[in-house]
Amino acid sequence: MQASVQWVKDVSFVVESGSGHAVVIDGSPEHGGRNIGPRPMELLLMGLGGCASFDVVTILKKSRQQITDVRAELSAERADAIPAVFTKIHLHFVITGKELKENQVKKAVELSAEKYCSASAMLSAGGVVITHDYEMIEG
Repeated sequence: MQASVQWVKDVSFVVESGSGHAVVIDGSPEHGGRNIGPRPMELLLMGLGGCASFDVVTILKKSRQQITDVRAELSAERADAIPAVFTKIHLHFVITGKELKENQVKKAVELSAEKYCSASAMLSAGGVVITHDYEMIEG
């Protein structure tokens, strides 16, 4: 896996993945940015949410659950000292579907957390406390 980072101006950068997808990242105005993209740590949190959501959707589809929507809401705490690493992250999954089986939803969230999500495993190994929960909505 590869990526490149190209400085644009001030503290704005264009990051491009090895697969050719680009994202603008930027700092806040108080740090010299123009607020035209997510902060690097926000992007890391978003990546964790995407990784875990990918797993949950894939597992639920394989277990033949009739999902119509999956949303992950993440909240994170960071250390007060520099580097301001993540110390805690919570993922809350909101899973909507028809006749969902709670045991399958629970299993999907647990498998993502404990086995499949590489981002979660990496952050946990670095000392970040990651918790998960879910709610199910019929529809």
